[in-house]
Amino acid sequence: MAPPPDVVGTPVSSRSGGSSRQRLPAPRYAAGVRKLVKTSIRLADGRELIYFDEREGIDRRIPDTRDLAAAVTSSQIRCDPLREEWVIIASHRQGRTHLPPADQCPLCPSTGGRATEIPAPDYDVVVFENRFPSLASDPGPVPDGGPFRRQPGVGRCEVVCFTSDHDGALARLPVERIRTVVEVWADRTLELGALEGVEQVFPFENRGEEIGVTLHHPHGQIYAYPFVAPRTARQLDVARAHRDATGGCRSCSIVEAEADGERVVARAPGWLAFVPFAARWPFEVHLFPTRHLPDLPALEDDERDGLAALLKDLLGRFDAVFDQPLPYMLTCHQAPVRRDRDLAHVHLEAFSIRRTATKLKYLASSESGAGVFINDIAPEQAAELLRSATPGGR
Repeated sequence: MAPPPDVVGTPVSSRSGGSSRQRLPAPRYAAGVRKLVKTSIRLADGRELIYFDEREGIDRRIPDTRDLAAAVTSSQIRCDPLREEWVIIASHRQGRTHLPPADQCPLCPSTGGRATEIPAPDYDVVVFENRFPSLASDPGPVPDGGPFRRQPGVGRCEVVCFTSDHDGALARLPVERIRTVVEVWADRTLELGALEGVEQVFPFENRGEEIGVTLHHPHGQIYAYPFVAPRTARQLDVARAHRDATGGCRSCSIVEAEADGERVVARAPGWLAFVPFAARWPFEVHLFPTRHLPDLPALEDDERDGLAALLKDLLGRFDAVFDQPLPYMLTCHQAPVRRDRDLAHVHLEAFSIRRTATKLKYLASSESGAGVFINDIAPEQAAELLRSATPGGR
């Protein structure tokens, strides 16, 4: 039997490294103008779980009754000497749960006869430390790499459950719930960015077996990297060169150029969604705030509303374009925690590997080996197909 849950209201950053237990009389509200009741507990193996509730008065003191051994993670990062890019080595993830049937889903609420990762019988949005993380606060020692560079895989990997409904989807949630998810992303960006050793916070969602998901339940993840991701570093280099040459922001100039063009898919207050000029994927859409902002926590309340509405619209169009659930990846590119925050312009990217109703885009030798993408659909055609798709048909 697990000990009683550790219900606290302190920020996650002050709790992540210790095991001491304390109680406060009331949970704390999440960051932002919109009030979410944020309650942190400890699971049976010591991992943290955080409930984000849309209303007050819900008792979250339900314990995790599972008999779980303390989580053990062996993770390291190795630097590719040819490309000067970090690679995460996390061999313990080979044994992670893979596509269980619905009645064995670990992300559904617990019931009287079955305990899951979420002890409560229902929830709005839940965040918890991944049981099989790629990065961890205590990843274990790393032997000397000789002439090569390697380090412990210090960081944090979290799972974000968007809804307790196993058969739901982010696109089909009410815009108010998507707005809650946006608030949670902003909250976790602040908290994870405060952890020692974290250099970048990267929220994302993988949706569909074709993408490689291991759980069907609607969820995303957040990685707190101990380095700046290669794509982010490259974008920052481009942004720096552009600013040195023109004094302006590269991303702002792209948003301005696309604003009235044929690649625009949808708009929302403070936001523009468009297929990029040189799209790599058959269906690829970039979502940019029209203001120059470094990350999600910098969004004003109305801009968070706009992002929620835009995600609802766009992901609905994704499912409508072939009248079937579209497998996709949704990623959030934010400024690094400690550098180049003035250069970065936060944005999201949503893209799918499906190129027709029955065909997928595979990353073969040119893409995977040379890094040269070949797109089978013209960006202008993809934008027209998405504009013509009617959200809410499924």
